[in-house]
Amino acid sequence: MQEVFLLYSPKWSKAKKRLKSFTCESLRSRVDFQVINYRHAHDQLGRAVITVDKIEKLNMCTITAERKEYYRERSIQQQFDDFDSEDRVNILAIQEQAYQQLKEEAIYGQYDFFSALEIYFDMPIKECLQSNDILLKILCLLDRRVGKRTLLRMKDTMTNEHTLVQDFFKIRCEAENIRLAV
Repeated sequence: MQEVFLLYSPKWSKAKKRLKSFTCESLRSRVDFQVINYRHAHDQLGRAVITVDKIEKLNMCTITAERKEYYRERSIQQQFDDFDSEDRVNILAIQEQAYQQLKEEAIYGQYDFFSALEIYFDMPIKECLQSNDILLKILCLLDRRVGKRTLLRMKDTMTNEHTLVQDFFKIRCEAENIRLAV
């Protein structure tokens, strides 16, 4: 996961400019993306933050995500009576299961943000919108390529989305003067 960090480490300013250029006009001055690295951390990763009106809306802290993943793995292991701590295949499967559960709960590390950026920059916006990844959906909701008609079409399906996605949808609709209430 650190490979992604090394990929972005020297180029974050360029990635941020590109990200800001995709941000819709109505939110461009209100939304910010920040990467904070902890130089004294063992992996020098820190957190990525999405703010709206200088208020943190999504904090993707590597230390928090890794700690929660560790405890989630232990919780999953305890469900098995005959868990073999030497069985590498089972350990990897449990790690993947814990990681996926945390992503579904929108608990991300900085490396997840960088991975999502890679996908977001390379994937067509229509495909990103259909993704099940919460972080990709949030980036799409802030994107200028998602217009008012698309937002109106999304209104009915928003109740099925994660609360964070719903929050960013509301922020975008308010910025675009789209009424959500009937």
